[in-house]
Amino acid sequence: MSFLAIWALFAHAEELTSPNGKMKLTFSITEGIPSYQLYLDDHAIINTSTLGLELKDAEDLRSHFAVENVETSTFDETWKPVWGEQSQIRNHYNELAVTLKQETTKRRMILRFRVFDDGLGFRYEFPEQPNLHYFVVKAEHTQFAMTGDHTAFWIPGDYDTQEYDYTKSKLSEIRGLMQAAITPNASQTPISPTAVQTALMLKTDDGYYINLHEAALKEYSCMHLELDDENMVFESVLTPDATGNMAYMQTPCTTPWRTVIASKNAGDILLSNITLNLNEPCAYASTDWIKPVKYIGVWWEMITGKSSWAYTDVPSVKLGETDFSKTTPNGKHAANTEHVKMYIDFAARHGFDAVLVEGWNEGWEDWFGKSKDYVFDFVSPYPDFDVEELRDYAKSKNVRLIMHHETSSSVRNYERHLDTAYQFMVDNNYNAVKSGYVGNIIPRGEHHYGQWMVNHYLYALKKAAGYKIMVNAHEAVRPTGLCRTYPNLIGNESARGTEYEAFGGNHVDHTTILPFTRLIGGPMDYTPGIFETQISELNPDNHSQVRTTIARQLALYVTMYSPLQMAADLPENYQQHLDAFQFIKDVAIDWDTTLVLEAEPGDFITYARKAKDSESWFVGRTNDEEARTSEIRFDFLSPDKKYIATVYSDAKDAHWKTNPKAYEITKYAVSSKSKLKQFCAPGGGYAISIVPVENKTELKGIKKL
Repeated sequence: MSFLAIWALFAHAEELTSPNGKMKLTFSITEGIPSYQLYLDDHAIINTSTLGLELKDAEDLRSHFAVENVETSTFDETWKPVWGEQSQIRNHYNELAVTLKQETTKRRMILRFRVFDDGLGFRYEFPEQPNLHYFVVKAEHTQFAMTGDHTAFWIPGDYDTQEYDYTKSKLSEIRGLMQAAITPNASQTPISPTAVQTALMLKTDDGYYINLHEAALKEYSCMHLELDDENMVFESVLTPDATGNMAYMQTPCTTPWRTVIASKNAGDILLSNITLNLNEPCAYASTDWIKPVKYIGVWWEMITGKSSWAYTDVPSVKLGETDFSKTTPNGKHAANTEHVKMYIDFAARHGFDAVLVEGWNEGWEDWFGKSKDYVFDFVSPYPDFDVEELRDYAKSKNVRLIMHHETSSSVRNYERHLDTAYQFMVDNNYNAVKSGYVGNIIPRGEHHYGQWMVNHYLYALKKAAGYKIMVNAHEAVRPTGLCRTYPNLIGNESARGTEYEAFGGNHVDHTTILPFTRLIGGPMDYTPGIFETQISELNPDNHSQVRTTIARQLALYVTMYSPLQMAADLPENYQQHLDAFQFIKDVAIDWDTTLVLEAEPGDFITYARKAKDSESWFVGRTNDEEARTSEIRFDFLSPDKKYIATVYSDAKDAHWKTNPKAYEITKYAVSSKSKLKQFCAPGGGYAISIVPVENKTELKGIKKL
């Protein structure tokens, strides 16, 4: 080997800055090993971190590399999402593509880096080549070396669930807190004492906010982060399949993007579009069938135990053999024709788009915990659920029904039935489905977040598009911005949602953390809007309490972004608070502009959003367990307009535990010069609707703010 070749193998460095010059990436090869660093304003965000893949039955792609080619470029576009937090998104970055040649094998690997003003995305690429066609990933060794013992907002690394409360701690404290953080779930596979999940939110002692995640997760397994808590270095941990392998690859191919978002301002993390921008443009020629949805549903009464999904109480059923017309109804089945009509009437009366109905189909008697393959067929209704009558009734009221497909994680069974199930939806005027993956995956041994399941979720989504069906997948892999490419993915759960408030409760600060973590990858079907916080009022045997005030439940429609928003409580509970319910009716679900007025992860978030194709604005503030005073300006309003702001706030004596229903509704005349100081109760917050004044007489008698 020549001297120059030896030098290239052992030492090479490249530097790339963001368009505004504030974010800087350095890439280097040292003794054949690739690594990177990231800086913001010359402050280290990521220390020297090595890169590479470990392969099965082949030499690893971790060392013996030399730089063969370097290309740089700049990209700048503005694109319009089908739905979103902004009506236009700028995608502006500088790119560095480094082609590496492994001297020992002559294989090539490209490391592609994109540096944005607010962070970094990078991935591994494998071009078609003579010495690399098929390979199996045994482990990915992507590092994120921290610069200190940062404060982290984390949930345990787990191959099967994200449904954990967040823990706030120093990185060095994760190991000691892990056991308590792993709470029971229907399917869970914790990884290690120091593994956590993305999107991971961090704050440094000197006030930098850092977020670690991934984008465009396709044909690969989901990434977790394993912490070396002596050196404060995270390393990627992929989700294995039933045989222990992480990913099966065929060139040409790429990994998902690994992302780092960083800022001195917490609100910039919330407003970053890096995750979306690293995904491909919309894959569909026509998207007029994809529309945001505000809905109610026959769901909360089952979650609380007031009603049941199952029609009977027999311990064992077999689809196609059990004659449900000859079984004894249990009297608690919620998905019956007359009851669903009541929900449809309520939706029509209050302007909701749709009604979700769960428990309508045969098989709920023994659906869970039996590792049952043929568990549902997704087309056979119980005797008390008249599909055609409800189809026609809903249509007469200008309301759509939302289909429910619980798979019980029998994924092979679901795929066998997908075409029939989707055609059944089309035939009966359903255009949206909530799918669920509760329990352990069949095929047995697979995990919710492995490559096989990642491929399934996308398969179901793309097939749904062929039937013009929108998908809201629960218990699926966490979102990574794929909704840009496939906008019929209008919702995901993939985190601990409102349902857990009926299972003992979420931490009070939960909704002040989720926008910094789970929502970085895409919208969440959080199912807010609970007004009756004492679950025993619905089910005397359930003594859970929803840890919130009514005012904060209203705020969540603004702070927990989703184009799919549910008013989750029972209609009779809304009837008792129609004045507060008005905000849920009024609030938009698609936006032109989004601003963050105040934010501190784990403490509070205040958003202001302008409704799409409207001059109306909506503000929402979610607060943690401490009483606080929010101070905001209305300088985002048009300076030449007057507005009426309706503020739905906590009363002075409100408290999530002792006085959750204490709220006040106040109207103010506001302009771009107005300011507001607003009390926020423990577990509370506020919501504001801001509507432009068409006639000055509307302001008569209204206090000016």
